[in-house]
Amino acid sequence: MEFACSHVVCNWRSGGPASTGVSLIENEYDNVVADKQPEGPDPPPLPPRRFKKSQPTSLPLPPLHSFQPPFSPLSLPPPVPPRGGRQKGESRLEANVNVISLSVGKLVSIRQGTGMETFQSPVICGKCSAALSCLSSIQRNVWVCEFCGCENRVDDSLKGVCIGQRAGVRSDDVYLPSQSDDDYQNLEDTLVVFCVDISGSMSVTTEVTSSSGSPAYISRLQGIQDALRRALSSMLQQSPHRRVALVTFGDEVVIYGDGTSTPLTLRDWALVDYDHIWKQGASYRIPHCIAETFQQLLKRVKDLREHGATCLGPAVLASVAMASRYPGSKVILCTDGRANIGLGEMEQTPSLSSSTHEPYFYRQLALQAVGSGVIISVMSFEGTDCRLADVGRLADTTGGRVNIVSIGTVATEIQLASMDNVLATGVTATLLASKGTYFPYEDENNHKLVREIGNVTKELEITFQFDVKPEFMEVFLQKDTLPFQLQLSFKTRDQQSVTRILTERRPVTSCSRIWAGSFNMAVLGVHCAQLCASLTMEGRVQEAQRELKAQQDLLQQISKHRPTQKIESIYGNWMDTMTTICDDITTESQTLSDDAANVVYQMKRASSVGNSSSSTTEIQKRPVRKKKVLWKDCEEVSHPELY
Repeated sequence: MEFACSHVVCNWRSGGPASTGVSLIENEYDNVVADKQPEGPDPPPLPPRRFKKSQPTSLPLPPLHSFQPPFSPLSLPPPVPPRGGRQKGESRLEANVNVISLSVGKLVSIRQGTGMETFQSPVICGKCSAALSCLSSIQRNVWVCEFCGCENRVDDSLKGVCIGQRAGVRSDDVYLPSQSDDDYQNLEDTLVVFCVDISGSMSVTTEVTSSSGSPAYISRLQGIQDALRRALSSMLQQSPHRRVALVTFGDEVVIYGDGTSTPLTLRDWALVDYDHIWKQGASYRIPHCIAETFQQLLKRVKDLREHGATCLGPAVLASVAMASRYPGSKVILCTDGRANIGLGEMEQTPSLSSSTHEPYFYRQLALQAVGSGVIISVMSFEGTDCRLADVGRLADTTGGRVNIVSIGTVATEIQLASMDNVLATGVTATLLASKGTYFPYEDENNHKLVREIGNVTKELEITFQFDVKPEFMEVFLQKDTLPFQLQLSFKTRDQQSVTRILTERRPVTSCSRIWAGSFNMAVLGVHCAQLCASLTMEGRVQEAQRELKAQQDLLQQISKHRPTQKIESIYGNWMDTMTTICDDITTESQTLSDDAANVVYQMKRASSVGNSSSSTTEIQKRPVRKKKVLWKDCEEVSHPELY
């Protein structure tokens, strides 16, 4: 867990006229306060300070035998402690700096956690499900939960096993059951399903330069065929035991599998029957490894021809059903048009995707894919309209890639999406804070938050805001620290069940003055990008604009108090990009174009490198135009390294 601020800011209040905001000062001092500062007018001025005067020279000297301390130069009195009210150089901000970042990709890599003690099962609080840690206090075999105050009986044997003799402000424990509930799975058993659009629009050609230097015209389908040949050849060399399947769709769905069996075709009524499509895909013949099917797959790819409409939804459903037999498998969807027949058919009138307008089919399929451990990546061609704001949710929910490709880049993107980089499946994160806190923008309005993450790749990073309820502010300001705990449950690639629990205590402070050097800009920058992108996709554009403005003001104030760092300029460009998009959406009834949706989805998967304030990011961003832009120009902006 990484925190955006060195302290928990208890009495920060977001929005409204009563908001006090956060103030920055140039120099660090002890931020921990014992009592809440009274509200009202500024205190009276301090009485004048008196300097120590030197002893008059006219007085007689002391006797020689008396003790005389060594002479030391006179100095000024100590500085006056900070007074209430606003000080010179202090500015009010409206940004919530209570942010936690989880580098999930690192946390599920338990092999890197050398020296961590492992246990079989945690001791859980009977009320809030917090886990006993070395930071817990036990008196007479009774553990009073530091998160909810519930009294729990703890046996002597369990107490010794769970908390040992360790001490400190942070604990990190791994729990491994003695036996796994699932059979062992070969790591190379995972499946890659290429789900390819062969509708009539895939015959559209693009001018390219041939090897001889003369112009040539290549259709979108030809570009996909060449990209698939390269991807298959690469997997044959690097992962010869990996399984690969092919599914195509036009006005019907054709399941080729590994190319060695008779294709299965779904058409007419079968394109609107969810359960039937799932059953057909899940029961189709299990593909052999690519070392055995390489030539057959190449032939199937070579024989593809464009025709018909676009039954995208049924094709993705059948592909996910095939991949569901192997947790950690991937579905790579390549399309150039909007779904217009079968399940998932898009309306002609566009609307900004939100919880009320988003097609139910794509929500249901995305959740089912997460439950089956399947990652979906979505690729559309530039200059097309496939309603990426809706279809892209398949990738956003499952942890896949969302990209707009061209004839020249599609091969590279397909190879990146097909890489075997899944670290864990079925990942669930439970975050607990002290009773009296809550997590804004989340469904749960209490001190416990549960997030279903699903599949995890190396660079996955997620962030959360937390805040203190008004009635608990005075209580928290009397405390030195507040506890936080992360419970991460997941399955490794070999189907081993693991629970990792991190517990940490953070010091408490008032919002009256915060030192500028106490912020972790990596955490704040990533959180701002992810939160504002999520709010935009949900149609909550005004809230996204408010968060962007607050974070931009905070970044500006931090820059005044310390030299501008490279990492801060990068996050500033992220904020400018999101501001440009939000400014172009004037009402919630408008839609995001495919190019704009592509940018927003990448912002939702933004991540830092090293996840620390001293780290740098892998991405460099060029300045974004502040005026109205055409979404086709958004591709000029580099985006965060996401996967």
